Amino acid sequence: MIYLGDFVKTLRRGMFCPLVFVTAHLGGAPLFPSIYLTDTVKTIIQQEASKPQWVYPEEESQLRSQSILLNEDILAYYGHPNSRNMGILGRYSIEELDAQLTKLAGEYRAVSGGRGIRKAFYIIYGTVWPEGNIGIISEERLLPYINYALKHDMLVFIDHQIGKYQPVDSLKRMLPYLKYPNVHLALDPEWRTTKPMKEIGSVTGDEINQAQKVMEDYMIANKIPGERLLVIHQFNISMIRNREAVQANFNRVRLVHCADGFGAPHLKRDSYAVNARAGNMPIKGFKLFYNFGIKGAGYDSPLLTPKEVYELNPRPYLIMYQ
Repeated sequence: MIYLGDFVKTLRRGMFCPLVFVTAHLGGAPLFPSIYLTDTVKTIIQQEASKPQWVYPEEESQLRSQSILLNEDILAYYGHPNSRNMGILGRYSIEELDAQLTKLAGEYRAVSGGRGIRKAFYIIYGTVWPEGNIGIISEERLLPYINYALKHDMLVFIDHQIGKYQPVDSLKRMLPYLKYPNVHLALDPEWRTTKPMKEIGSVTGDEINQAQKVMEDYMIANKIPGERLLVIHQFNISMIRNREAVQANFNRVRLVHCADGFGAPHLKRDSYAVNARAGNMPIKGFKLFYNFGIKGAGYDSPLLTPKEVYELNPRPYLIMYQ
């Protein structure tokens, strides 16, 4: 496992490129693409000569918060607290979800190659309704998950299905929740439509870039430290139009490109391979679907094992179960 303390100490000694350091500690396989090295790292190098030694622990702490995926993968349960049919999250109490997720995290940790596993709740915040209208989860329903996660070192993702609205406007509805240090955001292009369940929606590469900029500007204006993740779902090539225009080099927003489709293992791998071709979105996520016996609902048959998930190329850093 790579530790930020060693990483920053290496930077102070002026040892080559940080990516070389990361590669050397992983048997020659780079852990992250070079784009993952933010301007914060560069700043530490530039200021090294003028900073007294006692400053480093503070900077190191800040870098730790900014590099959420450096030493840990994220394992999440997905769904809506008010619906048993929209994912596992709506089928159990918070405590029961945590217990089941803890067990699953142990299975992933056993094959993770030494990386940690951070548990998360992945909550549908804005649900698409007929004609593209959106139903927003109540704060009183959402906050117990956020507060429980804060107390138990877990993350929370809140996901907007967009509907008939603009992606950046949908994102803005969720921005105030970034005041909680464990909250991250997501947009689901599938539901950016006025005909949910009849057509697959889409966003453009430029809209994704705009959403990242708005999110980063909000964090800076409101003095929100560190970095936050923004997840974009895709299982169909049409869901992100002009995909090659997407930028993933924002300093405060880490874009995660998540494969979101169900089916047999070969279909799951094929769908993931299509996403993998988008090298301009190098941080990948992967979603799996339980079979709850819901009529008309898709599921994975059989589920990929944790070992098989980690064998995907590139390896996903966010894994969720619906």
